[in-house]
Amino acid sequence: MTMKKYGSHFFLAFLLLACANESDPVADKSNFTRIYDNNKFNASYFPIDLHQTPDGGYLILAARRLENSNFSGIYVMKVDELGGFVKDKEVDETYINPVGQLLEVNGKYYFFCMTVVSFETQLVEMDATGEISQVLNVGGSYPTAATADNSNFILLSYDNLNKQSVVSVVSPAGSISKSKGFSIGAGQAVEEPIISHFIRTGRQFPFQVGKTAAGLYYFNGFYNYTFSLVFTDLTQDDPQGVVQGQQDDGGLSQVVELSGGKFAGSRFNFGDNYFLPNVPISASGVSSSTDLGGNPFPELVPNAPVHILKANIHNKNILIYASNTLGRQIALFNFDQASAAFLGSRYLGFSNPFEVANLISTADGGVAICGTTYAAGRFPRICLFKISGDEFSRSLKF
Repeated sequence: MTMKKYGSHFFLAFLLLACANESDPVADKSNFTRIYDNNKFNASYFPIDLHQTPDGGYLILAARRLENSNFSGIYVMKVDELGGFVKDKEVDETYINPVGQLLEVNGKYYFFCMTVVSFETQLVEMDATGEISQVLNVGGSYPTAATADNSNFILLSYDNLNKQSVVSVVSPAGSISKSKGFSIGAGQAVEEPIISHFIRTGRQFPFQVGKTAAGLYYFNGFYNYTFSLVFTDLTQDDPQGVVQGQQDDGGLSQVVELSGGKFAGSRFNFGDNYFLPNVPISASGVSSSTDLGGNPFPELVPNAPVHILKANIHNKNILIYASNTLGRQIALFNFDQASAAFLGSRYLGFSNPFEVANLISTADGGVAICGTTYAAGRFPRICLFKISGDEFSRSLKF
């Protein structure tokens, strides 16, 4: 694979804590904010996911706008433990549409994308510096979401020929061991919002895929004309369970399994947003997402993207909900994992608009949040927030 190189980057650094006269190396890597710009003023970058590497730094996977395609190109950036820019790559435009998650297996890092001509799914392998070692043809088309399952990956994709949402188990070698497709329904109107998602002309849907502790696979995507949470064992033609949304106007925006059939989740419904930090979701039969209720959050943007992290802060198991506010900040809402009690919130962002891409726990017991900000209020750029466990705990009400 050939890479495009371009000019040097610079970043603006703002400490979250008050700075002393002399820099404290421990504090510098525990708490920081970085905004990454480059000499391509009109370039646009949309971060997708981040992963901390063994050296304490971070790999960031992002999409980039292409001049000659409706689809997004691929951009990978490596930063050090202080958030300082190290290197980046604009992947050749032969490969487009990168999707999260950015996955680690046996010390290597992977993400899925597709080819620009045939739309065939590809698996990209990188090292901890962001250098791409190989690209493997997986087959199928239109990848939408992925996650790791021990030493394999679970992939959700869209089969545009058979009009199906497809769940596959893929090895790091790119081979598919099992796969099952589920009809989205007949007609052009059903497919239209999916294609609009891919070319970024319409709503960005919260596609998700995973596996429960009981061994059931699930995906959050289109099934039978509706954006739904679907449970399957990948052997039966029909799903084992379906939590229906409201066609493409409602559904679950994120689910994270807790225990005992309980999930931490969120849902959207005709623009409104609801958090469900501890809710039972049936993996069998047919139910409706609207029956799950939840706490409304009117300060969020309509149909807000929501990311949920199970974290341990100062030996306290919490849930961190990250989303975007109407005031164009990134909001972090915290809940107790066991009781679902609200523990407080904090807001990230200043001057320019900010939007969340994803968040992770860090090796030092803190949290890192990657997102988008807009240079001059117009041009999408990558931002990175690092918050130590000590600093984060100050916003928690135990």
